[in-house]
Amino acid sequence: MLDPRPTASAVNSLGFNRPPAETRVVVAMSGGVDSSVVAAMLKAEGYDVIGVTLQLYDHGAALKKKGACCAGQDIHDARRVAERIGIPHYVLDYENRFRESVIEEFADAYLAGATPVPCIRCNERVKFRDLLQTARELDADCMATGHYIRRIEGPGGAELHMAADPARDQSYFLFSTTQEQVDFLRFPLGGLASKAETRALAARFGLAVADKPDSQDICFVPEGDYAAVIERLRPGAAEPGEIVDTEGRVLGRHRGVIHYTIGQRRGLGIGGLGEPLYVLRLDPVARQVVVGPREALATRVVPVAEVNWLGEGALADRPEREIMVRIRSTRPPAPAILRPAGPGRATVELAAAEEGVSPGQACVFYDPSSTRVLGGGWITITESRR
Repeated sequence: MLDPRPTASAVNSLGFNRPPAETRVVVAMSGGVDSSVVAAMLKAEGYDVIGVTLQLYDHGAALKKKGACCAGQDIHDARRVAERIGIPHYVLDYENRFRESVIEEFADAYLAGATPVPCIRCNERVKFRDLLQTARELDADCMATGHYIRRIEGPGGAELHMAADPARDQSYFLFSTTQEQVDFLRFPLGGLASKAETRALAARFGLAVADKPDSQDICFVPEGDYAAVIERLRPGAAEPGEIVDTEGRVLGRHRGVIHYTIGQRRGLGIGGLGEPLYVLRLDPVARQVVVGPREALATRVVPVAEVNWLGEGALADRPEREIMVRIRSTRPPAPAILRPAGPGRATVELAAAEEGVSPGQACVFYDPSSTRVLGGGWITITESRR
């Protein structure tokens, strides 16, 4: 049930050739049911488990909001679980790192008209960089998390694969994990068939978080109100401007570019024009929201930057590759052609056009013949349509 699958010479479920009691594991404990179960499972197997929880933002604000990870209540819940299963537990103040590495970029990206995915940056820059380094400093052999993704030992080393349960798969949010990090990380829940199994394990271990609801919001965005967060971080950001069509004709006024997203139809306030109009592009410099017909949203050629390649060899070894890609976390992978376009850059040509592709989103690569994650990149400006 645990990943990676042990090799012939391994004597424990985490792939190490030593007894569990001699294997130290740092578990990143968010206070939710997933990471709590990971800690309890590994402790029950006899591993030397240390729980670590990150304080990522101000407790005063956190305590006023439910349903987000790393808040004050969640830290309390993680501590209770650690006490219940009998492991040491530490709370690390990463508030400044989180603001600098995640929140500030989130605000800047939104102001630039992009649609950022801060949870990926948090994994990349805080949990799998800074926290992983802390785990090494604690002499851990590996670090385990509650993410639903599988780590499998392949012919060329450790590989990332989609979770066994497609409904819980979190590979989209972990595409930027480097090979060095994959080697050190473990994901014990990746092979479970459903979230119900996780909750059943929590109940079996007597954890108070067994029925705790899953996190829904980005942890620092209460009620999903992105615009309110941007206005607080960047006063004056919500300046009004014009809503224009693709020819530049003014159709109405908007209350600030930060209140709109590509693909949006409702709430434009420009009805009565015959056909439905959708947000096609955001121009923060001109303070314009560009709208047009739905078919204008269709995109087939997607440029990506900051490419993290986890496949065999180097991305540039071949002029093109047939892959599967996921543009949004909620959609299944779709066929595409991947072409390298210089250091850290590539172009993805989709077999079928996608609507509402936005700069700032992730484009995640998958092996078309297996569940393996091949990496991914960040979508930049999309100009090629249909």
